[in-house]
Amino acid sequence: MTLAHHGSSVTINYIGTLNNGRIFHSTEEHGPYTLTIGSGQVFPALEQAITGMRGGEVKNVVLTAAEAYGPRLPENIIKLSRQMFPADKELTIGQKLSIEFKGGVSRIMVVTAVSDQEVTLDGNHPLAGLELTFALKVESVA
Repeated sequence: MTLAHHGSSVTINYIGTLNNGRIFHSTEEHGPYTLTIGSGQVFPALEQAITGMRGGEVKNVVLTAAEAYGPRLPENIIKLSRQMFPADKELTIGQKLSIEFKGGVSRIMVVTAVSDQEVTLDGNHPLAGLELTFALKVESVA
């Protein structure tokens, strides 16, 4: 059987979990995922873990926060005046908003606090700062 190496097309199935056991993503719902080793489609540490595996092989891979979405960064949290939003716009904690910054760059941010005076938005990835575990199976290597 072929070993996965740089340039290989690898089809995997996986269940991704957090330290508390919560599943954050699984191929069970959407079917197997095919990637090319070295193309940057997945985290480099995950590519490295898959490299050298054969079809049918199973492995648990733990990625630190730094190897996955990185740490939660305080600079990705902003506070805006409530007056910057339309008065009739209902804002709720957990709501996702597309915020446009200078230069036309848009970013999805999550409302984390709302008061009459200000709105706190978090632009960190929801999985930033978390260790991720992948229970994966290589289905095929080409």
